[in-house]
Formats: sequence, structure tokens, C-alpha cells
Amino acid sequence: MRLDKFLWFTRLTKTRTLAQALAAEGHLRIDGRAVDRAHAEVRVGQVLSFPLHGRVRVLRVLALPARRGSAPEAQACYDDLAPPPQAANVSQQAASD
Repeated sequence: MRLDKFLWFTRLTKTRTLAQALAAEGHLRIDGRAVDRAHAEVRVGQVLSFPLHGRVRVLRVLALPARRGSAPEAQACYDDLAPPPQAANVSQQAASD
């Protein structure tokens, strides 16, 4: 499945155009490899990382969606590997103390 379609189907971006822009700007990585093309192939088991809404998202692809469904249906297609924002802030505070 195309990277831009995956991001849009899983409701990580509001439009495919925004997903294409993320790729064109070089902000997306698949398994640690920088991707600059929206048509890059996404497969089950790969890890995607990209900045979104002020934080870095790290996702493992669990399934490829057939359509742009509901939010719970979309969230079932990936596993969020990034720590929750609150946990990241707590660890930063502990490191500075």
C-alpha cells in the first residue's frame, strides 16, 4: 500500500495531500530509512516514524486497511511505539534534577 494512502486511511493525516507533503519534505522514515516519496510501499511489520502535531510518532504497521474507516478501525491497523507525552515530560524533568 502507498505510504500516503496508509497515513490517510489510518486517520493520521486529514488528507492525502498532507501525507504527500510530509513525504516530499523528507520527514518520514520507514524502518529508519528516510523516505521522500509518497508512493513508497508500506508493509505489515514495518516501523514508521514522523513528526505530527508537535511530537514524534513511531508506529508499527499491524494491518493494511482496505478503506478509510472509523477511528477505532484505523487504530487497530498500527501499534503506537512512542512513549506517551506525559511520560516523556516526566523523564526530562527527572534528568534535569
